Amino acid sequence: MGRGDAFKYAVSVSSPEFGLSQLREKTKPNRDRSQDQKFVCGDMNTTIIKTNMLSGSQATFCGYPNRLAVDEDNKHPILDPKEKRNSHSWTYEGDKLTKFMQANAHPLIKKAGNDAKKVGGHGGMDHLMNYRFLDCIRQGITPDMTVYDAASWSCLMDLSDRSVRDGSLPIAYPDFTRGGWKDLKTLPLIS
Repeated sequence: MGRGDAFKYAVSVSSPEFGLSQLREKTKPNRDRSQDQKFVCGDMNTTIIKTNMLSGSQATFCGYPNRLAVDEDNKHPILDPKEKRNSHSWTYEGDKLTKFMQANAHPLIKKAGNDAKKVGGHGGMDHLMNYRFLDCIRQGITPDMTVYDAASWSCLMDLSDRSVRDGSLPIAYPDFTRGGWKDLKTLPLIS
């Protein structure tokens, strides 16, 4: 994001709140001094972010949201419609999946993936992000994440909250780059 595309707006939906009230009732924290406080967050929240440019025909979540795969031209082997499969099975499983993942692993995963698994933290993602940041510093190149990325990530909670309070209406995403996202080139690590 921020390099040829930008967040346009966020729409957020929350379930009613039951879990925190039940937990408070069960555990009676703070010697029950919080009994009269009302929780204003839902038990479950889903936020959808619309971008200006991204289009895709298929999207698949595989467990954790950072594993979203968007296949714009339907040529990705996992999503190949010529493969015989139904909606209740994976195209690749077992050894076939392992071989596919090894053959198509990103260079960053090949370099630091095993260490990331050992260190952990959001499935190793924290380690990979730190590794890449320090790698950029070592090489003397501009880090992949800019202050604009940090601002975009940081404001999502407020946008989600405002959307829920406004009945799940779309809330415009601030353009912290003032249109600069249109001219920034895609990172070499991604392309």
